[in-house]
Parts: sequence; C-alpha cells; structure tokens
Amino acid sequence: MTLPVASLLPATVEPLINKKVVTRWRPLKLVYDHDIRLGQVPEKCSFRTLREFVAKRFPSSKAVLIKYKDADGDLVTITSTEELRLAESFIDKVGHEVVENGREGDNKLPVLRLHLVEVSPEQEPILPSEEEKLEEDEELLINGEDSTLNTSAVVTNAEVMKQDVENGVAEQIMETGKKDCGHAECKEAEIDDWLLQFAELFRNQVGIDADAHLDLHELGMELCSEALEETVTSEEAQALFEMAAYKFQEVAALALFNWGNVHMCEARKRIPLDESAPKEVMAAQLRTAYHWVKERYALAGHKYEEALKIKPDFYEGLLALGQQHFETAKLHWSFALADKADLSTWDSLETFKLFDSAEHNMRAATEMWEKVEEQRMAELKEPGAGEKDEVLRKRQHGAGGQPELTPEEAAEQAAVMRQQIHLFWGNMLFERSQVEFKLSVGDWKTNLDASVERFKLAGASESDISTVLKNHFSNAASECEENKVMTSGTEISQTNDNVEDKCVVET
Repeated sequence: MTLPVASLLPATVEPLINKKVVTRWRPLKLVYDHDIRLGQVPEKCSFRTLREFVAKRFPSSKAVLIKYKDADGDLVTITSTEELRLAESFIDKVGHEVVENGREGDNKLPVLRLHLVEVSPEQEPILPSEEEKLEEDEELLINGEDSTLNTSAVVTNAEVMKQDVENGVAEQIMETGKKDCGHAECKEAEIDDWLLQFAELFRNQVGIDADAHLDLHELGMELCSEALEETVTSEEAQALFEMAAYKFQEVAALALFNWGNVHMCEARKRIPLDESAPKEVMAAQLRTAYHWVKERYALAGHKYEEALKIKPDFYEGLLALGQQHFETAKLHWSFALADKADLSTWDSLETFKLFDSAEHNMRAATEMWEKVEEQRMAELKEPGAGEKDEVLRKRQHGAGGQPELTPEEAAEQAAVMRQQIHLFWGNMLFERSQVEFKLSVGDWKTNLDASVERFKLAGASESDISTVLKNHFSNAASECEENKVMTSGTEISQTNDNVEDKCVVET
C-alpha cells in the first residue's frame, strides 16, 4: 500500500505543507544524434530516474552517455545525482540571468538540454544500488538543510521532504505508468512469492543465467560468417565462382540483347503518309520516316555489338546482328524504290556490304550454335561427364529455374532452332537475288536457287515455295513482257505504264 504524503511527515510540519504544496517539473530537450525530443522530469530527480526516462524516450538505444554543455562549451558527462544537481544549478543560473536581462517569466524552470552519445555497454556509468540511493538522498537532504529549529527551517525541511516524497511517487508513476491505462494488456501481472522463490531455486540448481542477454541473430551471423570464410577460400568454391561469373556474364549479354530487340520493335512503327498531299510533301514525309527507322536499326545494332563484347560466344547476339544488317539493307532498297530513284545511277555499295555482313554473321552464328548444341547433347547423354554442369543444373532447378530437359526435348528444340536459321537464311538470299536481278549485277540465279534449298531445309511446303517464286522480280518481269506484247494501238503507252506500276506495287 502507498501511504499518503502527509502521513510520512511530522505532525508539526503537516500544516505548513498543506499551506504550500508546489510540484515543479524540469523541462528537458534530449538530443540523440539528429533526433531531438522533448520531455520533463520532476525537479531535483535522481540520476536513476533520469536514465529511466531517457530509456523510455529512446527505446531503441542500448547504452548512452548523458552530457550537458558547461560554460566553456564542453560536453560534460553526468554519472551521478550530484553531477546532475551541478548541471541543473548551472542551467538555473544561466536561465535566471536571461530572465533578469529580459522580461520576467512565469517562474518556470529553464530547459535542461542534454546530449546523448551512444557507447558500448561497458562504458555506460553504473547505476547506484538501492542502499546507495537512499544514503545519497539522505545526504543531499542533510546538506541542503539548516540545523536550526525555527519555523522557516521547519518549513524548508518539510518542503524538501515533500519534494523527495513527490519525486519518489513520480518515479513510481513513471515505472508503472502503464498500470493505470485500463487496458488488460497494459496491466502488470501479479506473481505469487512462492513462484518467484521456485524460479530462483531452479535457476541456482540448473546454473542458468537468466539475466544475461543472448542475441541469437548476432550469434548466428558470426557462425555463418566463419563458415562462409572457410568455404569461400577452399578449392571447391573456385569452381562455383567460375560458374557464377559465367552466369552473370550471360545475363548481362542477354539484357543488352533484349534492349536491342526493343529498338527493332520500335522500328516497326507504322508512319502514316498522306497520299492526297503533293509529291514534295510525300517525299519529305517518306524521307523522315526512312531516317527514323534507320536510326532505330542503328541503336539496335549498337546494343547487339555491346552484348558480343561482353560474351563473344553469344550466338543469339550474332544472329540478331545479322538480322539487323539484313533489315537495314532491305530498308535502303525499299526507300530507293519508293523514292523512285534512278537505279542505273543509284549507289548500291552499302546495301551489298550489309548483305555480305548479314550472311557472314549468319554463318558464324550457325557454326557457334552447332558446337554448343553438340556439347549439350553430349552432356545430356553422359550426365556424369561434367560435374560442374551437373551441380549447376541442380542449383538452377532448385532455385525455381527451368527444369532440366530430357535428350528428346533437347533434340526437338534443336530441330526448331535449325528450321528458323534455314528460313531466315533463305529469306536473306531471296531478297539479295531480287536486288541483283533489278540492278543486273551478280549471279542472282545462284542466290535464288540457294534460297529455295534453304526453304526446303526449313520444312516449307512446295506450294509455299511456288508462291514465293511467283513474287520474284524475274517472274514479274516476264509477266510484264507478255503484257507488253499483247498491247497495241494507242493503248500501248498507257498499258505499259499501268503494268510497270503494278509490278512495283507487288514487289
């Protein structure tokens, strides 16, 4: 039970206390690094109370030093209640001078600014025990009083005793502040004495130090670091590092490859042309669209080249670079036809260079892919041949990657890839034969026959191949010649113009 404050004091002092009871609070400003928080504690509270209040205001702090700034501007550490009294007296003196120089205040205590510095638990000042605390309070009480028995002394003693009792009550309220909130989860559980005695006996018999804090996370991280240190420096770890570096290299190249694909997709943007506009306006619009698409092709080619610099054996990058050169060559030729350029004087050197580069990249990528595919098929047939790859496949499968392919599935994928290569190669040879036929240069017939062979290897049907051949310039030219022979009279000139326009549109 908590006794009333008046019952703790002599009977001669009670009337004086009842006449004058003043509870004063010391405002605080706590500075913890960049975090500044306000608070208040009872006037002339103990160092223990101050420490507990700081711990409640900053729950995440473990061990801190409490400092105040003296007259010289130095941060002085507070380690006891006496030093706290010195800090308060210094602040009261400075605050009193400020009030005298300015306008009179409302008799409030000056703000005590305290700086908190985080340290290790060993450097934190040790709190006094309960006996030392009582002796300290009694000594402060005796030193602060006069030995005379006059009325003023009695009043002073009563006020000091009253203040100490109030401080004790305030400390008790701060320690059990959550008891009076009314919530069931905030109320402290009442434990019987026999249960505490049994727990103490059990701890002594077993030898458990229940007060020692065991941070399992830090302990686990230390053990993990020690184990990793031994693992990463072993010979077995070097093979895993090589596989990890290879995978990161492949991922970086694949990112640039996809970046280039984005630019190639951008180049497919449909740019509307106003056919009712004058020829000069349409020509300007056509040239603008040509340069825009050409720029996108150049950006895509640059990304493919960067991917090949990171991973030189990246056959997908070589295939994409060959396709980019092929599409750029087609763009030059299509623009020349749409712009109705004079083909006899048109410079085709850059276009044929792009065709040659596309075919070279296609051949190199195919050889590279064939080697990779042969190696993979050999590993699938002999799982124990490559220990590194076996470990890597297990790790990929366990990490949620693609499941391991069977030899039949791998062979099916290889067949599909081979068909795509033949189909792309056939289209490239077919377009080149058309340009050569139109410009009357090179052996267009040889390239056309080679493209047909590629189409057959890709698995194209005979009807599809026949349809493609009908659209070739050579067949269109033959049809145009037959139509010219059938025309006569005054309609010859008009018919020839219409047939030639039709051939260009179909192309």
